[in-house]
Amino acid sequence: MTQNVAPIPFLDLKAQQARIAADLRRRIDAVLAHCQFILGPEVTELENELARFCGASHCVSISSGTDALQIALMAEGIGRGDAVFLPAFTYTATAEVPLVLGATPVFVDVDPATFQIDPAALEARIAAVKAAGKLRPRALIGVDLFGQPADWPALNAIAAAHGLFTLDDCAQSFGARHHGRPLGSAADATATSFFPSKPLGAYGDGGALFTESAERAALYRSLRTHGEGTTRYEVLRTGMNGRLDSLQAAVLLSKLTVFPEELAAREAIAAHYDRRLGNAVTIPARVPDSTSAWAIYAILLKPGTRDAVQATLKEAGVPSAIYYPRPLHRQPAYRDHHDGAALPVSDDLAERILALPIHPDLDPAQLDRICDAVLAAVG
Repeated sequence: MTQNVAPIPFLDLKAQQARIAADLRRRIDAVLAHCQFILGPEVTELENELARFCGASHCVSISSGTDALQIALMAEGIGRGDAVFLPAFTYTATAEVPLVLGATPVFVDVDPATFQIDPAALEARIAAVKAAGKLRPRALIGVDLFGQPADWPALNAIAAAHGLFTLDDCAQSFGARHHGRPLGSAADATATSFFPSKPLGAYGDGGALFTESAERAALYRSLRTHGEGTTRYEVLRTGMNGRLDSLQAAVLLSKLTVFPEELAAREAIAAHYDRRLGNAVTIPARVPDSTSAWAIYAILLKPGTRDAVQATLKEAGVPSAIYYPRPLHRQPAYRDHHDGAALPVSDDLAERILALPIHPDLDPAQLDRICDAVLAAVG
């Protein structure tokens, strides 16, 4: 490094743990005392608290965000011959789940400003699939990318017109709000992840499904526990092992006590970046009438400059990350399932995007170090 200063952590889970240490210890000790390590009382308490937090009627905890997506699609009977529409610019889990179930992901381009799935592009992709006549349009997975909500009013209108099941992949955006309402009931079902790096993260894998339908919630509970019925050894359907550990529920209950304050801190950090960097790089556009959970703060750089900018930041002890270096339709695992449609916005974003640290424990001095380094790197 050019200066003898400690590197800034991209994510600081140790600092967060120190703030909740007493409550965290109390909750973990309770699990160790009762020894109900899977679907224990903490799991039920967590489901109730999560549903209350986001205003959903039902919450079903799941073993991971990916398993939550899979259970939601399994419940709808989605499989071979079905088309599942989803954004090309997102994490792999959104695309791999339809393929695991035998369905076909249909990649849709995103908005160049907000990075969310583009409703006009979605309409065009649905029309193309219908015209080709090889697949049945069955579902839409909208992703609330980087912490902000997708345009759910527009997406729901399109889905209703074409008879699509809607699934909100809220893995990065639990805690965000759209049109005054927290995410959790914008689609037929909402899936979220509690991977440790998420705004609300466990100390291992975890996830949840939210729905307004009591029937869907009951089906999710059955599917997460091997398809069981009213008793453990009554198997009504093919399910999976998708249960949440009690220890992870205990961790999440403790983290929920500080979650609103952490969301406010993330918003303040994003605003600081906006003020310092807005004239030098393309800062994140805001989705109208919304708040963000700010899982990721991603800037756009001039074409061809990212490698040099990242190297300069690293030399200054400032970490960065690329979400995502390759859109899904370019991934080796998915190329053969893509129909060849051009998705230019996703391709462009993958070449220019760079994420900066954003977590509640960044202090003002660290923030200024990051901004100074970015400004120096982009010239």
